Amino acid sequence: MQLKNLVILLSCATVVSSCKLFKKKPESSSVTGWNYNDKNMGGYQVSKATEQATGPGLVFVQGGTYTMGQTDEDVMGDFNNIPKRVTIPSFYMDRTEVANVHYREYIHWLTRIFPPDEEQGQKILNAALPDTLVWRSELSYNEPLVEYYFRHPSFNNYPVVGVTWRQAHDFCLWRSDRVNEGQLMKKQLIGAQNIKSQQAEENFNTKSYLLGLYTPQPGKGVNSKKNPLRDAEGRPRSQVTMEDGILQPDYRLPLESEWEYAAYGLINQNPRPSQKEGKRGEELESNKQVYPWSVNVNGLRDTKHGSWQGQFMANFKRGSGDNAGVAGGLNDRAIYTAEVTAFYPNGFGLYNMAGNVSEWVFDVYRPMSNLDFGSNNDDVAPVRGNKFMKLSKNESGEYEKDSMGRVKTEAVTDAESKNRRNYQRGNVINFLDGDTLSNATYGYGITTLISDKTRVFKGGSWNDRAYWLSPGTRRYMEEDQASSTIGFRCAMDRMGSPEGNKRKTGNFWKAKKQNR
Repeated sequence: MQLKNLVILLSCATVVSSCKLFKKKPESSSVTGWNYNDKNMGGYQVSKATEQATGPGLVFVQGGTYTMGQTDEDVMGDFNNIPKRVTIPSFYMDRTEVANVHYREYIHWLTRIFPPDEEQGQKILNAALPDTLVWRSELSYNEPLVEYYFRHPSFNNYPVVGVTWRQAHDFCLWRSDRVNEGQLMKKQLIGAQNIKSQQAEENFNTKSYLLGLYTPQPGKGVNSKKNPLRDAEGRPRSQVTMEDGILQPDYRLPLESEWEYAAYGLINQNPRPSQKEGKRGEELESNKQVYPWSVNVNGLRDTKHGSWQGQFMANFKRGSGDNAGVAGGLNDRAIYTAEVTAFYPNGFGLYNMAGNVSEWVFDVYRPMSNLDFGSNNDDVAPVRGNKFMKLSKNESGEYEKDSMGRVKTEAVTDAESKNRRNYQRGNVINFLDGDTLSNATYGYGITTLISDKTRVFKGGSWNDRAYWLSPGTRRYMEEDQASSTIGFRCAMDRMGSPEGNKRKTGNFWKAKKQNR
């Protein structure tokens, strides 16, 4: 019996020693040789390299090069979308338009954090509520939509309308914070009870949290052995940093160039999709398509069996007065808007990138923007509307929050920018206006309706004819105006490889042994 126990002890000792022998070597810096995440070697914490998680509601849009601008005959004679070849970095985009149920969730949060029975709360709520009166018309009966479209559960999954560009922008800010707060709750790094204690400016905001201006109640997972967060001394910590890879980048409105690229769904254009990586064809987008759903220049989804021929692929107005078709055989099955998942998605899996509702994008409108991009070689992620901002500090040199709990910001001044090589002005919304090259001036209300608050919206709507379904078309409206035909969807920047998760960038060769 004693011999048996001795054998067991020796076996255990062997197992322990073998574990130590094959213990994973700590990762170290290739610059200094010091170990990462080692309290005995400085305690520099480095999270394991991870791919960016796909946020709620988003799909990955792999970037690429395409010709931005009009593809079909410009029957409107706008001359505001001259073709320009640009490159779009990979990004994420909402699978669908933001629906009534989503926007009501936003309104619910506002009324809970900023009670409407207080003056400040009422102002915030009024500023966020969609304008339901956009449904009214002098010569049509739309009062039921004024009363019920935004509130009735039958319209839960229909796109929200009556939202200004400014309201859509604010929704993106709110969504960013709620997604990150939810992520921290799921990992139990902050407590669920933290939600009930939030009021007015004391609510979770990603930037104020990162700057230490808002401290939530720690969750149960902070002291858990599974908590991957450590300080320099190797102790568990509750404060998350951006370097930990847990928090997501901000949601935002898509750039016009991104929206147009995503609408084409050019990933679906490959004539031989069975080809493997390395044998793909170049210039796949040279034969431009007209509509988002097509895989060929004729606009047909399925030409092999003809099963889609004759079917409506978007919610729009055919001809004059035909918004639905004939009873018993409705063409697009919608009088006004349709559900956000109606019709067939495009090559990227995005719904209703043509028809249903037009959509706000980030850009400030100028008719000659594409020419401006070309003259300045801004052919990667082109956008008009940059107004560079920075975090502001008080007289004590500390960051402050505003009444909504967001960190205060201020505009970058021209004096701060004048010595830079890449830009010399802080506000470049009207960049090149009045320049000797463009010779264009925009005196709002005098010579034109275009101002620095004029924003672009893209895509046709339920009340538009087929011309506006082409992704290259563009229109504009003031950022504080709304319409029954305009909604929006959100986007997010992609961090890391442009080819998506579990991919590498560049071409890799294994090092060969050198002959000496």
